[in-house]
Amino acid sequence: MKNTYIKNPLNYTGGKYKLLPQIIPLLPEKVDTFVDLFGGGFNVGINVAADHFVYNDKCAPVVELLRNFYTHDSEYIHGKVLDIITEYGLSRSDINGYEYYGTNSDKGVAEFNKQQFLKLREAYNKNADWIKFYTIVIFAFNNQIRFNSKGGFNMPVGNRDYNVSMQEKMKLFVDELHKKDVVFENSDFREQSFILDNSFVYADPPYLNACASYNKSWTEAEEIHLLNLLDKVNGNGGKFALSNNLKYDNPILNKWKNKYTAHYLSGNYSNCCYQKKDRSKGCEVLITNY
Repeated sequence: MKNTYIKNPLNYTGGKYKLLPQIIPLLPEKVDTFVDLFGGGFNVGINVAADHFVYNDKCAPVVELLRNFYTHDSEYIHGKVLDIITEYGLSRSDINGYEYYGTNSDKGVAEFNKQQFLKLREAYNKNADWIKFYTIVIFAFNNQIRFNSKGGFNMPVGNRDYNVSMQEKMKLFVDELHKKDVVFENSDFREQSFILDNSFVYADPPYLNACASYNKSWTEAEEIHLLNLLDKVNGNGGKFALSNNLKYDNPILNKWKNKYTAHYLSGNYSNCCYQKKDRSKGCEVLITNY
């Protein structure tokens, strides 16, 4: 199934880009206010048709980056990234090729960029700003985001740089973002002031009892609070959709989902159960109240 949807230029762990061809058709065709409760890379929201959007995430640097994506056009952002690359002497394989850096496409440019990347990472951790953050993510391993317990960015250097593919992803995403009416929130999901009666709430939370590091801070108390919040949305006559995975030992979710409609997703994730006879026991799922 070919994916023609817009993708965030960040490689956001747990993002739903590969599942968009299955998720988007399950969402309402007409939405007034779309609330992305755990916005992350905004891969779902950027591809939704709605009059208004509320993007919320607990990670302040990501929220600040998306605010600046929304404030500035893609050419301005492109120029600022190039300024950082020039200042720190990072590679430009898009114009110089790989041989210029004594490497090839298979090996990548990590060896060349390592020391320059570490200097940029140190500068960002001392004095954080959105364009340094974005440039670090571009040059980080797999374009991923990770912070240590003190809040310092600690991903190592990656094999790729600001190549043509990355430039195109940023332009497409930023240009599409500018077409939307978006409010950006940096709040805990329990703060419900931005959920209005006419909101459609989409939630893609960490998965309870999943082994990935970004899920480990998610507790049963938070799971129960989120499900109660979605019950409240339902009780107020609103609509919601919850992304999750049924492969994990989560009796709270397994019981709760029976009140609503579970759409079992298939295809792009190796842990999906689209080939199994009983798909209720371990699969990516979208749970809706409609």
